[in-house]
Amino acid sequence: MKIAVAQIRPAKGNITENVTAHKKMIDLVIARKTDAVFFPELSITGYEPTLAKVFAQDRDDKIFDDFQEMSNENNITIGVGVPTKANAGIQISMLIFQPNVPRKTYSKQQLHADEFPYFVGGDEQIILTINKEKIAPAICYESLQAGHSNKAMLLGANIYVASVAKSQNGIDKAMQHYPAVARKFSIPVLMSNCVGSCDNFQSVGKSSVWTKQGALIGQLADQQEGVLIFNTETEEIIEQAITLT
Repeated sequence: MKIAVAQIRPAKGNITENVTAHKKMIDLVIARKTDAVFFPELSITGYEPTLAKVFAQDRDDKIFDDFQEMSNENNITIGVGVPTKANAGIQISMLIFQPNVPRKTYSKQQLHADEFPYFVGGDEQIILTINKEKIAPAICYESLQAGHSNKAMLLGANIYVASVAKSQNGIDKAMQHYPAVARKFSIPVLMSNCVGSCDNFQSVGKSSVWTKQGALIGQLADQQEGVLIFNTETEEIIEQAITLT
């Protein structure tokens, strides 16, 4: 299976512009016959907690219909970052589009303390089955907590994908934690980070892929938009970077 993580520079609160940028990135991985692609945390709006209530979306909003059509027509799973509306408040979510099935939502279960004023946590881990592979999505802070990956493995996951918006400090922690997860469970770990301004910090990219031995085999630059496409059978990066123009 070929699985991609995308690195994108979201325009603050500009959903229309960001959807267009996502579609361009998806077209790039479709051309390379990729089975799945995952975007950074809150990639559709940018990571902007103070604006999340204003820009929160419903899972079935028509603005996302093109993602579903791309999934249906190209047999690709697409995961994008969106603040979503829930009964208890706003959640940090990943909307997941799979071919010819209803959309799924995975919402971040473990929030950072800074997020408590703006968001409520999700309450269920999902596992995505793609070509017999079982993928556990994780969103930023929770992906650095050992309990999250432990639970995902108990649910049968054999690939771990972290969708994040991280500063340099967060990336430094990630570079220690994710390879340890890969080695502990003998699974590949992929991280999709954004670049540019996020809330009160700068996100520094460096989206990465680790093999099940914990070896870092692909990493984008700190300001570069592009993708890493990972072949799970050969454990090779088949596209190091694709820069949007």
